[in-house]
Amino acid sequence: MTTKDAGLKGYYQDRERQRAALPGDVFPDEADYKRGMVIMAHADDAEFGCSGTVAKWCAEGWEVVYVLCTDGSKGTSDRSLTSEQLAKIRRQEQISAGKVLGLKDVVFLGYPDGYLEPTLALRRDIAREIRRFKPDVVICSYPMRNLNVFWGVGHPDHIASGEAAISAIFPAARDHLTFPELLKEGFEPYKVAEAWVVGASDPDLYVDVTDYMDTSIKALMEHGSQLGGWKPEDLSERMRQWRRESAHGRGMLYAEAFKRIRFRM
Repeated sequence: MTTKDAGLKGYYQDRERQRAALPGDVFPDEADYKRGMVIMAHADDAEFGCSGTVAKWCAEGWEVVYVLCTDGSKGTSDRSLTSEQLAKIRRQEQISAGKVLGLKDVVFLGYPDGYLEPTLALRRDIAREIRRFKPDVVICSYPMRNLNVFWGVGHPDHIASGEAAISAIFPAARDHLTFPELLKEGFEPYKVAEAWVVGASDPDLYVDVTDYMDTSIKALMEHGSQLGGWKPEDLSERMRQWRRESAHGRGMLYAEAFKRIRFRM
């Protein structure tokens, strides 16, 4: 083993000892985290997937921003609605849900719903928002298709937004030579601390959202165009059931589960 290798091994051992001395899965610099970003494909994705965590962050004084990749113009079975009308409805629903949660801002990138791809243009547009708002933690969708789920196979827009979000975090938002036009626009490089991925088959981070379920569900109910035939009480119970399943065996009543990826050392 070289001197350099030995030094790195000792460094990582020290970091592991630091983590072991802390309660749960806490990392030493987490106390400094005060800005969050949620990057999703559609209005309502975050409310279904992580709004308990978002409500917790906002209650604790975090500045939280949503970045929605699509215009939401396709998600309806109502043939009386045009794409333009639906996009307008869903935009307002998301703004209203954001007010319930206490968001700092909601950014709509406006890509056509149903056709999202993890293009360089999408990566650049997400990197711009990361550089603008400088989040410590970014929540995003799982960037691959998961066939081991109880329903469906995953929306292609969700997969595309997850891949674009992670690629924007690393390396696009970090590197000044990537998308130099962003520098010309005044957006300096920025390094996100962590990504928390929703929908991974092997989550390793569980956030206790027991005190925030009412706010989470209230925010979800703002997305009336997307709730189909669900009665509010039935959807509320289903949300609680999902969170109870995530919390099972972890000393929590309700939890949201994530795959955690660290980008800072």
